[in-house]
Amino acid sequence: GGELELEQAYVNYHTDNLGFQGGVILPTAGLINEYHEPPLFLGVERPEYNKYIIPTTWFGNGFAFYGNVADFNLRLALMEDLEGEGIIKDGHIRGGRGKGHLTSGYSLLKNMSAVYTGINGLRVGGSLTLNDAPINNEPDTSISIQMFEINAKYSANNIYAVFEFGQNSFEGKNYTSPLKTSRGYYLDLGYNIGEMVNTNKLIPWFRVSNVSTDVDTDSKITDYMRFGLTWWPIDNVAFKMDYGTKTIKSDSDNHTTQINLGIGYNF
Repeated sequence: GGELELEQAYVNYHTDNLGFQGGVILPTAGLINEYHEPPLFLGVERPEYNKYIIPTTWFGNGFAFYGNVADFNLRLALMEDLEGEGIIKDGHIRGGRGKGHLTSGYSLLKNMSAVYTGINGLRVGGSLTLNDAPINNEPDTSISIQMFEINAKYSANNIYAVFEFGQNSFEGKNYTSPLKTSRGYYLDLGYNIGEMVNTNKLIPWFRVSNVSTDVDTDSKITDYMRFGLTWWPIDNVAFKMDYGTKTIKSDSDNHTTQINLGIGYNF
């Protein structure tokens, strides 16, 4: 009737410029997967992009090598395979998360990432993830996956801006895959008015986003638009409210209104 999850439990060795992790780790994919505590993103819920394109929160057994070169942070993670049968059942990559339980390492998932932080307040990065996800733990029958994403975040001079774009490609190996290319993005823009009202941080913001889980036929396209207000009385606590619309274009442009209230914290 449920599950107990341990998202991170690893041995970490590092010097000033190089490091190694081994255990239950998180791949570097997008801005939120590795660092997903609620005070670190604006909305009550994570963007839908981080569900269907980047399968946040995504963790598993594996090991990673990382290091710093000038203003670049580089990382290579080798992890357990995704589960091909789960991806086929759900129709998108999220269903492939094995979470360290009864997973295989037939081909090993390869996650390569680079992040640039040489300009104050700016973070620009990207990653490439490759895997032949076995179907029912049979390595001869699999879904070959290529996930590519780029991201950028600027947080300085009271400006807050985030952009992410990602694409997943699927191809069957000894299997005719029903899965098509999926693609999505989101853009957050906000401005911190905390100094104007004498508080730590207060950001009114808006988001536009699109998720297409069947790019080849344009049959499963969803647009999102959201407005919100997030208040941090201290950095580790965030009170959030947002309002927006969800438009499913494959369902006669069906519109759904969403209103969220929440409290986020980390400790």
